Amino acid sequence: MSDTPPTPTRPVAGGAAPPRANAVVAVLAFAGIVVSLMQTLVIPIVPELPKYLNASASNAAWAVTATLLAAAVATPVAGRVGDMYGKRRMLLVSIALLVTGSVVCALSDSLVPMIVGRVLQGLAGAVIPLGISIMRDVLPAERLAGATALMSASLGVGGALGLPSAALIADRFNWHVLFWTSAVLGAVAAVLVAVLVPESKVRTGGRFDLVGSLGLATGLVSLLLAISKGGDWGWTSGTVLGLFALAVAVLVAWGFFELRTAQPLVDLRTTARRQVLFTNLASVALGFSMFAMSLVLPQLLQLPEVTGYGLGKSMLYTGLVLAPQGLVMMVMAPLSAGISKSKGPKVTLMIGALIVATGYGLNIALMSEVWHLILSSCVIGAGVGFAYGAMPALIMGAVPASETAAANSLNALMRSIGTSFASAVAGVVLAQMTITFGTTALPSQDGFRAVMATGAGAALLAFVLCLFLPRHRPAAATATPATAAAPGEPAEATATTG
Repeated sequence: MSDTPPTPTRPVAGGAAPPRANAVVAVLAFAGIVVSLMQTLVIPIVPELPKYLNASASNAAWAVTATLLAAAVATPVAGRVGDMYGKRRMLLVSIALLVTGSVVCALSDSLVPMIVGRVLQGLAGAVIPLGISIMRDVLPAERLAGATALMSASLGVGGALGLPSAALIADRFNWHVLFWTSAVLGAVAAVLVAVLVPESKVRTGGRFDLVGSLGLATGLVSLLLAISKGGDWGWTSGTVLGLFALAVAVLVAWGFFELRTAQPLVDLRTTARRQVLFTNLASVALGFSMFAMSLVLPQLLQLPEVTGYGLGKSMLYTGLVLAPQGLVMMVMAPLSAGISKSKGPKVTLMIGALIVATGYGLNIALMSEVWHLILSSCVIGAGVGFAYGAMPALIMGAVPASETAAANSLNALMRSIGTSFASAVAGVVLAQMTITFGTTALPSQDGFRAVMATGAGAALLAFVLCLFLPRHRPAAATATPATAAAPGEPAEATATTG
């Protein structure tokens, strides 16, 4: 297994004037927040979707599942296409899909167009890894660590702010306004990107791996569909077991194909480098850990007080309680970047994992008051802010600049797979550990504690995986800004000492 440094890359000819770093960072972070807002947009209206769409509850749930599947497929594909033909171009395409999907949803009153719109929204899932990859190519090296940490934090910021905002809009206006709001924000993001963000000069060119993309899409959809629907269809049902078997068979065949093709969708040899491999494995564990909190805290806040542990709050109140977590993630971004610069992103990621585990420990002990949940969510948010800021730095420190978008997109996919597993595991635990009030079975307090303990365990697993990361790796290997190299000359990779 090779850990050799990435080779220098050659920028494409031509280019614009040096970008204004602050404007680039602000616009890309805003685009990331808009996309993460889209992911939480439907949460307040999920219970009402069957009525709104004249569909059964199981069918209406596809409005959520379809977005998950579309994002899983689009993220690695968009990253590779961005490396080949232009990351800014692919970013604009992704945002355009978000806007189109939002308009389709806003005009929907039945199930099929709603699912179509949510699929289009999900296809914008690569915006954050594409934004991080653009930052590597166009920003000065000294700005990269802080910028990528802020961009990574935008995922949590958008999610945390999206829940109360969506709940407020859904409570005061027609539910279609949620999607019109998403469309307007997406259009603003597209204009800002078009005006203020330059195109990266670092490209690979070549031919797109269509067979590899179809194979990866088939394997991922089979895997995530089995995970997300296993609780509804039955974990031992023929459909779910068949989907798991198909996923394994297709992904194994896909791996052999990718190793033998000249221009693969995913360079598995690069992915097998120790720094990339263990960062991705830790990302799965941390994605699991982060999402476990998102499943537990809203239920604790909204369950009736008669249970003895529920707090009986509304969805809007719940969103406001969870909103500080996202702000903490943003505050942690510069601190995460500073530690990555001085100690290396490996240390930052390990610190983040320990903070997340500590937050779950607090949550297990303190869960009877609103301020208990605010405290634990903020501690977990701080840990996630550390961890998510370090992951792109570790990935970019181990791959060539010409593969940045594909590598970052694969890392984002690993986090998504972790969140999908968290949803499945938490669903099983909470379905098994219940108490009965009248004729209604509700998750028990011990069930919630079990999920939180699992989240803490996943964070500690991420910490252990970090021990296998190489020492003294660069905090971020970034191509020299294209304006510093003459057309046709190689842009040497620079590094911030870790």
